[in-house]
Amino acid sequence: MKIIIAGAGDVGFHLAKLLSYESQDTYIIDFDGDRLNYINNHLDVITKKGDATSIKLLKEIGVDSADLLIAVTESQNTNFTISVIGKSLGAKKTIARIDNPEFLNECEIDFKQFGVDFMISPQELAANEIKMLLNQSSFNDTVAFESGIFNVMGTALTFNSPLIDLTVKQAKEKFANVDFITIAIKREHESQTLIPRGDTVYEVNDQVYFSVPNYSMKDLYPILGKKQFNIKNVMILGGSSIGEKTARNLCEDNFNVKLIEKNKEKAESLAESLTNTLVINADGRSLEILEEENIREMDAFIAVTGNSETNIMSCLVAKSKGVKKTIALVENMDYIDISQTIGIQSLINKKLIAASNIFKHIRKGEILELANLHNIDAEVFEFEVQENSKVTKAPIKDLRFPREAVFGGLIRDGKALMSFGNMQIQTGDKVIVFCLPEAIATVERFFK
Repeated sequence: MKIIIAGAGDVGFHLAKLLSYESQDTYIIDFDGDRLNYINNHLDVITKKGDATSIKLLKEIGVDSADLLIAVTESQNTNFTISVIGKSLGAKKTIARIDNPEFLNECEIDFKQFGVDFMISPQELAANEIKMLLNQSSFNDTVAFESGIFNVMGTALTFNSPLIDLTVKQAKEKFANVDFITIAIKREHESQTLIPRGDTVYEVNDQVYFSVPNYSMKDLYPILGKKQFNIKNVMILGGSSIGEKTARNLCEDNFNVKLIEKNKEKAESLAESLTNTLVINADGRSLEILEEENIREMDAFIAVTGNSETNIMSCLVAKSKGVKKTIALVENMDYIDISQTIGIQSLINKKLIAASNIFKHIRKGEILELANLHNIDAEVFEFEVQENSKVTKAPIKDLRFPREAVFGGLIRDGKALMSFGNMQIQTGDKVIVFCLPEAIATVERFFK
């Protein structure tokens, strides 16, 4: 598969990184020679310095034979232009990163006729992610499959979890009445993601990811030593497009929302458009302001200013004032790994979310959904099983599935089923698989 990526920023780099594990024929274009040199030294892709809107350059790298052209520069207009030109020159499919959510929501214009097959908005995706995290308040990462029939939930284990010092096998025996599968563990001070086996021991501060059917979610809380709590009162710091979209989403679901924006003109504009949100013109970095606005009465605090450090520090302040749920937007992907160690429940990166959303268009096989978990460099897939695919030929325990991947459950005729060793996967099943990057190609072959 030949893929051309225009833009070597965080989105482009993360996409290229994912693709480099699979030996895809990948090209990446950017003006920034330093970025391209870094990519050359770390990834197995072909780089080209220059303007991705150049017809000559696109022809040089063979855009007419490209299966996918992905435009993810910082400029929405440039991304549109690249997509239109690339499609006209023969690219089979184009994807453009955009900033204006109006283009996504019931837009009257069919952009495909101009050459833009798909559009993604990092801001829109981030706002949706925030809403999902609030709905699963005790977890710091959550992905829903098939409208929540199956869910992947991430949380950090504390001293009061009954799982501590148990092996995975012992935990399943002790809590046999609860259906769950432990699909991944990110251990404190270790960079490697662990695919747990029966003898893996749960430790304090482990970031653990569970695959859970909807009927078992309420029973998972006691096992984790956590209580499910409802979120009603939410404070948002920052009137960015993500802040505005988040406020709108939450008000539609009857949350009580306060939004703090220090720019007076922007605050006035937000107050006019967000009729159900209390918009406050103030500097939310001030502890005095937060106290005046009753920070202690908030159930959740969401920081989405344009400054990552401000977002992190303000969430730490909110937590110190008793706020149960804190979410910080960060630009630096390196911060994602430290969320559990600094005490913030959730750090999200809009570019990482966008890259994962785009990546599903690249996958082989019958992939229905793909999600990236924030704290680990891995993917969760939902495959639809095709007739005569390799995964149907034997029970799970006899498939010789790679050790770098694990089944997280399956959905058959709309019902959630656990994917233990004796389970025989059937044509038409929707199967959830957690997979480290080095095993993606192998896993895909099981579903062809």
